[in-house]
Amino acid sequence: MEAMYTTGINIHYFGVMVLMGVVLFNIIMLALSKHIIQYAKRMRIVMPISGSLIALILFTGAVMMAAKHLHFTLSNVAMITIAIVMIILEAKRYKTLKRRTDITQENAFSEYKKKAFRFLGIEMAMLGVMTIWMMVA
Repeated sequence: MEAMYTTGINIHYFGVMVLMGVVLFNIIMLALSKHIIQYAKRMRIVMPISGSLIALILFTGAVMMAAKHLHFTLSNVAMITIAIVMIILEAKRYKTLKRRTDITQENAFSEYKKKAFRFLGIEMAMLGVMTIWMMVA
């Protein structure tokens, strides 16, 4: 049982690290993009990866909580909250690109970039703070 719990924790941790890499990749991809159509095509490929990693983290976290007999701690509540906020931010980022960005406007992509950088920055900060918190605790 202890080996399964340790393996679950390692998978959870690995998922978080990979998600941080994907968020960083999204930031770099956004910074280097010059054309909205090419960026949107790339984003449609990367977005399911982000969603899958968030789902992996939520699933492994739920399994670990079940193994701990559903004892809610402050860190567990914080992780659940962060996951929900990340899902909302990813949905807002995609919705902003899909509906509110008119490719015929000259500065539409720069407007989107400002919002997307803010969303991605919030995601990276939340992941970083939570990771440091769990390493220290």
